[in-house]
Amino acid sequence: MKIERLPSGSYRIRKMYKGQNYTIVFDHKPTQKEAMQSMAEELNKIQKKYESLTFRAAAQKYIDSKKNVLSPSTIRGYSGIVRQISDAFLNSNIYDITALDVQAEINRFAESCSPKTVRNHHGFLSAVLGSFRPDLKLHTTLPQKVKTEPYIPSDNDVRRILEYAKGTEYEIPIILACYGMRRSEICALTLDDINGDVVSITKAKVQNEKLEWIIKTTKTTASTRDIVIPMEIADRIRERGYIYKGYPGEITKFLAASQKKLGIPLFSIHKLRHYFASKISAMNVPEEDIMRFGGWETDYVMKGVYRHAMEDKNKDAQRAAASKLGNTLFS
Repeated sequence: MKIERLPSGSYRIRKMYKGQNYTIVFDHKPTQKEAMQSMAEELNKIQKKYESLTFRAAAQKYIDSKKNVLSPSTIRGYSGIVRQISDAFLNSNIYDITALDVQAEINRFAESCSPKTVRNHHGFLSAVLGSFRPDLKLHTTLPQKVKTEPYIPSDNDVRRILEYAKGTEYEIPIILACYGMRRSEICALTLDDINGDVVSITKAKVQNEKLEWIIKTTKTTASTRDIVIPMEIADRIRERGYIYKGYPGEITKFLAASQKKLGIPLFSIHKLRHYFASKISAMNVPEEDIMRFGGWETDYVMKGVYRHAMEDKNKDAQRAAASKLGNTLFS
């Protein structure tokens, strides 16, 4: 074991243990025996600490370390994942967990969860293990992704819902959703955020891990943006004196009830953002502008919108071809 003298006049010894460097500093030059004994005592302390660290405790340490940098909804999601992990895995010593243990836990999740949920669970497990066990290599087999197409409401769907919502507390929130705003952004808006026909989106109303509703900054940097709405709508909001006073979940319940009443396919208020993107895309608005208007950082949603539009065009082309073929065969 090498004994190094520091510029300060102190002496240092270092040792690599489980992928991490540990250092002891002396105010005098230790003998080899003294250095080895001191390092052994230090590593013994570390070993005892390791032996008592369960995955449950490690997961909580990981979550606590992220509380000031991740959104409350993400932290709440992490806590929800912990509640779904088996007791056997939670109580395991994190330094004894193997890649096979992780695979077994993922297999258990896969029995009752969607592929997307399973992948989210694995992402959390691997993040926690990566923080404490950087040496552990995971090669987990995950369920195959299921390709889903986002349902984009039709003009008729939206018109009927807005007519049903007319004069209710939910009319303005649904209208604003049709202009690309998230439910959390709508519920955080105040009259001070509206200047003329421009709505400034700088905050969101979300639940923290204690399920308390709080106001925080927007989801991403791209989410902080200005949106132009018709002056008629802006004037109606100012005349009303507020945007929305209820709980976010009540908007979702009203939308679901209206869809059931009107016989419209069920879709969340978030899908009205897809409707917004689809409509202005059809107006030949550039993709980068649509992403900016909607506060999207990636083009994932836009790919779905374009795919949906192209499929509609393909169906129209197929119908035209089928009609011509029918005229040939049966005329």
